[in-house]
Amino acid sequence: MRFDDSLDTVLAAEMSSPFGAQSAWRQLVDLIGRRRVPADEAAIARLTALRPTVPAAVRAASARVLACANPPAALVRLFVDDEIDIASPVLRVAVLESDEWIDLLPRMSPAARSVLRHRRDLGPAVRRALESFGPNDFRLSSRADPAPEEAPAAPVAFSNRAMWRRVEPVAVAPEPVAESEATAASTAEAAIPDTTPPIDAPAAPSGENPFVSVGSITRGLPVVAEALRRADAAPAPPAVAAEGPFQIADLVARIDAYQRQRDDAPPRGLPDEQPALFEMEPAQAQTFRFETDARGVLRWVEGAARAALIGLSLDLDAVSGGAHVDGVAGGAFRRRAGFADARLVVDGTSDAAGQWRISAMPVFEHESGRFTGYRGTARRPRVDESAAPARATASPATDALRQLVHELRTPTNAIAGFAEMIETEMLGPVPPVYREQAGTIRSQAGGLLTAIDDIDLAARLESHALDLRAEQVPLAPLLVRIAGDLAPLATLRGTEMLINPGPFDLAIAGDERAVERLVGRLMSTLVASGGAGEQIKVIATLGADGMIALVFDRPRALAAFGNDAILSIDAEAVAEAEGAPLLGTGFALRLARNLAHELGGALAIDAHHLTLLLPAAVSMAVEQASSS
Repeated sequence: MRFDDSLDTVLAAEMSSPFGAQSAWRQLVDLIGRRRVPADEAAIARLTALRPTVPAAVRAASARVLACANPPAALVRLFVDDEIDIASPVLRVAVLESDEWIDLLPRMSPAARSVLRHRRDLGPAVRRALESFGPNDFRLSSRADPAPEEAPAAPVAFSNRAMWRRVEPVAVAPEPVAESEATAASTAEAAIPDTTPPIDAPAAPSGENPFVSVGSITRGLPVVAEALRRADAAPAPPAVAAEGPFQIADLVARIDAYQRQRDDAPPRGLPDEQPALFEMEPAQAQTFRFETDARGVLRWVEGAARAALIGLSLDLDAVSGGAHVDGVAGGAFRRRAGFADARLVVDGTSDAAGQWRISAMPVFEHESGRFTGYRGTARRPRVDESAAPARATASPATDALRQLVHELRTPTNAIAGFAEMIETEMLGPVPPVYREQAGTIRSQAGGLLTAIDDIDLAARLESHALDLRAEQVPLAPLLVRIAGDLAPLATLRGTEMLINPGPFDLAIAGDERAVERLVGRLMSTLVASGGAGEQIKVIATLGADGMIALVFDRPRALAAFGNDAILSIDAEAVAEAEGAPLLGTGFALRLARNLAHELGGALAIDAHHLTLLLPAAVSMAVEQASSS
């Protein structure tokens, strides 16, 4: 018996953030497109709700992935309602029944139906249905056409070889023309295919033929009108016997004469000095001064465009539109300390656009010592400097690793869920020996899921794809909750945890899930390395620099390793220890160090302790900190 909860797992995932919505979109399209889950109304409704929040590039990539799958009709219908460049990959390869294609044709746009017309594997019924849409899909509209609400347009017949336009005889020559000659000219002129770009023709009177002649269109051109005016103003040439109808060569000769006269005439337009104004490049500001308020937001700027800088925040947690600073300025702001040569990048086309290096000092009230903001200057980087953020691009190996994690998580969840059903006898009575084995499977599957989550977190940190939110996490409830979760592991190892959370109102500034995962992973690693009768103390304090320090005792099992060697302990060295991390102590500590750095903190290791530094939430006590 198999139990597949892939769809329920994806639907239960977090989708409020942009990354969560994109991940859920990819997973749902992949599962439904490969027919691993049915295309029921709940799944299609969730995809329809997610589509406005998913970028077009992500939806186009999902459509290209379906080229190697066999999407059902419901998923094809969802992509048909999207833009044509997104729907085209699906329409070119989808394999549906003839009645399913016929049901989809009325929902398609003319461009989508044109994609199907290039396919040769459709049935005769589908091809006949496509041919019935031909007049509507191939009709060309113009300004002379009536509105659709007033009068429906008649279908226009097209040929597969060439498109011909019915034209009337050109009658611009003042000389009289015989009826037979005019008829011959009209016949010859009508045999000329129209290969020129379409020109807006004057609207035909109501009830008349909507087609207009080439002569009337030509007379409406400014160049031809000017040539005719000059010809009328010139002295009349000597009388010549009429030899036939008006020739196109005469009109071409007049146009050439007008162009030669125009080239010889002096240019008319702007004065000589005016073009120089358009050739001047906008001057770039080289330095400016600024002041911020107590929240780190720029309120005064001198020396550069104010619109691009006013409102910029030195705090990384704030949302900035066209400008942003690096972590140097953000960390100094949290400590209310000065900083020098921090990076600033300003977008746009103003004189303040580009890269900057900024330096500032904090300002405090003389009477109360209250922090009031920063005063500083900005300059352009030197030749040997750069203000670009030092972010490494995501590598294909990282993307492949995250895809592998996604493929592993789904079957592991299914194994754990089925084992839990056997252990709890949800499917009926089970002998005790099988219940015990099911419990072992569930426990091992849980450890495997933890390892998969750690690999996914490491890949997100490597590709800078971790979505962090600015929140305040109370420290004391967090430590109590983690200690309660680790109580079975501590009992198994015979280790006791002693927690001193410090002041009750102490809080960490950072994403709640990331902070809980960091502290929980670090504490579980230390408890798993503890021995029988050993005590591991956790003490929390608030430093003068606005950072919360969590000091953990180092277990005796890790005392044999140096401060740097402890980060390189592999999984084989601790594989025999029950409850040890599946990927090894070294991997867990390196992951905790990188995650702490991403949250704006650090992990320090000495001979007896591990110290985790995390930024404290802004409080009155922090704002009163002096600069000495």
